[in-house]
Amino acid sequence: MSASPAEDLLQQWESEQARLRQQVLEDDTEDWQRSPDFSGLERVGGVDLSFIKGDDVNACAQLVVLSYPDLQVLYEDSQMVTLTAPYIAGFLAFRETPFLLEALQRLKKNQPTLLPQVVFVDGNGLFHYREFGLACHLGVLSGLPCVGVAKNLLQVQGVNKSEEHQSQIAALQRGGDSFPLIGASGKVLGKALRSSDKSSKPVYVSVGHKISLDTAVRLTHACCRYRVPEPIRQILCGAASH
Repeated sequence: MSASPAEDLLQQWESEQARLRQQVLEDDTEDWQRSPDFSGLERVGGVDLSFIKGDDVNACAQLVVLSYPDLQVLYEDSQMVTLTAPYIAGFLAFRETPFLLEALQRLKKNQPTLLPQVVFVDGNGLFHYREFGLACHLGVLSGLPCVGVAKNLLQVQGVNKSEEHQSQIAALQRGGDSFPLIGASGKVLGKALRSSDKSSKPVYVSVGHKISLDTAVRLTHACCRYRVPEPIRQILCGAASH
């Protein structure tokens, strides 16, 4: 019996993820990442794909670039796009990455001096079923440092909303406090971060590409005025007002 088209697609996607996973760099690769105050970092980006309620085919692909450290908007790009790849849990990147990559490429072509030095992705990086979420996918294909910041806990690799997890969240006293998300294998896949004094709900930070987890967490905290890092929050606020 031959595999169904859907099974063929899944196998193709899994092997593509495995191939690209080999290229992820989980270390700091840029000079600014090694500086205590991120000296040399001037532009931080945020990307997201937002859907219209009840429509899972048409979406708005958005990119913003903010100045660092004052987090003022330098550049915005939003385009309505039509998604062609099916939604399959764990393979979100195959639906979304092409459009986010296009936004970065448009910026690189039209205003290269505004290209972000790091991109925050509204989603996960290594904290993923096969350690290759949207932030990793976009990072490897764009060549830019990327950080995954998710608002909700992906229950994966043995990490779940257990009583222990809830008590660890309760123990986060102030903005910048975090605890590791440890998979069943013992590997640290990301960190839960209390991103602001004002918000007791954490965000879930994981490495996308070309950055270490500790630096990703520190940078996320540095870019938060509220719960969600400003490059992503600007998009979410903009989407809400459209």
